[in-house]
Amino acid sequence: MTLTAFETTPTALPRPALAASAAGQPDRDALRGRWPLLPLVAAVLLPAVPADAVAAWTGYALPLADLASGVAVLVCVGALLFGRRRPLTPAAALVLALPVVGLAVATVTATDPVAALPGFARYLQIFVLVPAAVLLLVRDAADFRVVTGALVLSALVQGVTGVHQYATGTGASYMGEDIRAVGTFGPEDVMGMATVVGYGLLAAGAYAFRPAAGRPGWWVPCALGVTAALVVPLTLSFSRGAWIATAAGGAVMIAATGARQALRTLAVLAACAVVLVGGFGVGSQMLSQRLTSITQVTSAPDRSVTDRYSMWAAAAGMWRERPVTGVGLKSFPAHRDGHASIGLSAGSDTAGAGQEFVRQPLLSPHNMYLLVLGEQGLVGFVALVGGWAALLVGGVYRLARARSRRAAAVDCGLAAVGLTVWQCVDFLYADIGGPSTVLTGVVLGLAAWWALAAPEKAAAA
Repeated sequence: MTLTAFETTPTALPRPALAASAAGQPDRDALRGRWPLLPLVAAVLLPAVPADAVAAWTGYALPLADLASGVAVLVCVGALLFGRRRPLTPAAALVLALPVVGLAVATVTATDPVAALPGFARYLQIFVLVPAAVLLLVRDAADFRVVTGALVLSALVQGVTGVHQYATGTGASYMGEDIRAVGTFGPEDVMGMATVVGYGLLAAGAYAFRPAAGRPGWWVPCALGVTAALVVPLTLSFSRGAWIATAAGGAVMIAATGARQALRTLAVLAACAVVLVGGFGVGSQMLSQRLTSITQVTSAPDRSVTDRYSMWAAAAGMWRERPVTGVGLKSFPAHRDGHASIGLSAGSDTAGAGQEFVRQPLLSPHNMYLLVLGEQGLVGFVALVGGWAALLVGGVYRLARARSRRAAAVDCGLAAVGLTVWQCVDFLYADIGGPSTVLTGVVLGLAAWWALAAPEKAAAA
């Protein structure tokens, strides 16, 4: 009789990496088996290193996280060729290969195919190669927890930095004050810290809601404390998209834990919100203005909201012009002015966090779905967005089966589904770009591992 997904029980024997030798020491062979994860962990942690620091050390602004992700891909190739690792399952191969077709078509049919090549390489890295490497290198639930643990650690580092920036007035400029928490990413990438903190918050929350078997008694309080603590820097990032995405991901995770625990969790969250904003008045006026500005487009509009909606309309116009293949990768800036309204400004202003005033050009619509639709057309949109939908549906399905069978890896399922929802919702307000982009590939890889890996892998605890 063959076991299907999640038919293992919490009493199943752990993977060798969690075993110990007869002398009580960790199994050396098992520890050596974890080394392929090092490039993935490095890719998660290295975005926190400021680009200025890298340039000061090396003389070049090297993207360390991108280099680490490249090493992870090479390690994965080596494991396939020499380590007798299993290739991708047919479903995983289909989901990860389809975007390649859409990207190739968008590159060949672009108005300037040579200029589209860097975009092809970037998309291939983030949406195909890095997720495939994560899917193949993560062997079991323990490996999954190592990578998500690195996400939590990176979120804590960025969160502490961001809170310090707010408290000392050394953050990015916001409403005339240098108080916006941006972590080590600087004002040029104001979404970077919010992205990292959102990932870490959801990962920590998953391990608080459904701790793995054998965790010590302090595990749940510690995970809950980390989750609550990360709410503060996320709030101080003043990133509306990150707020909405984290709320959506958290809501799905809470709903997946069951009705009774969901009600308790919502009650605690409501009490914390009242104390944080109502009791201490933590940025209540600015937060209120930031929230209401989302819908204020015609009456006292926020300039960033007006520009965003104008660029959304421009991307939609590009798609109507070339609905099948789009205008080509990296072609949005070249076609923007021909489709944007006269209300679009010349750029966005950034300052603070150690940087002088800089006018940043508007190079994307800040909506990943419209960016893909405008640059890649229906062919690329169906291939890329269809893959994300498959990851979400497959992840929810496996999570439901894991909960019904009381499997030991439910915490991994909660984290994978929460992160997938976060990414899908955040893409409504953001797109790829900046040092934190590598983390998008890692998160999609974790989602693919949970949704598409062989059943014995996803079920192993």
